[in-house]
Amino acid sequence: MAFAQKATVILLLVMVSLDFSMTAVYKVGDSTGWTTLGNYNYTAWALSKTFRVGDIIVFEYHKDRHNVLRVTQPNFQACNASFPQVTYNSGNDSILINKTGHHYFICGFPGHCPIGQKVDIHIPNKSSVATAPFGSPVASPTPKSSAPYPSKGLLGNLGMAVLALCFCVSVFVYY
Repeated sequence: MAFAQKATVILLLVMVSLDFSMTAVYKVGDSTGWTTLGNYNYTAWALSKTFRVGDIIVFEYHKDRHNVLRVTQPNFQACNASFPQVTYNSGNDSILINKTGHHYFICGFPGHCPIGQKVDIHIPNKSSVATAPFGSPVASPTPKSSAPYPSKGLLGNLGMAVLALCFCVSVFVYY
């Protein structure tokens, strides 16, 4: 009976370590960043990604020339920057996506949204859910591209699982 309990605990720890590694970080606009230069297509960028709850969206931009406003759908469609839900203006903003649905962002500088500086981050209701660290504030990572890169990677997943397994086995063997 004790062996079954120990095996269950080990299995749960391995599963938790794998689950934590599923969070991805996306840099909006890839190497272009958040800008009006080059007529970047943020709609195509967002459609090429598979976002999940727990992902982090990073906006990098020149803070004297741009900002990021989280807005409602009507304000997104109208490019209305008058009533943002949240305003970001650090030049390197990391936003944790913590629920399904549409998350609308525009640049609030005059004329920027109408020429395409806006993005709809959509997470379908039936998407798989990534787990973000409990209660910790989102740091401002500096990703090199917006390809999702799990916080640990495939070998990191295996490494974390093996580490958790070794730890559990050593605890159970010596006690």
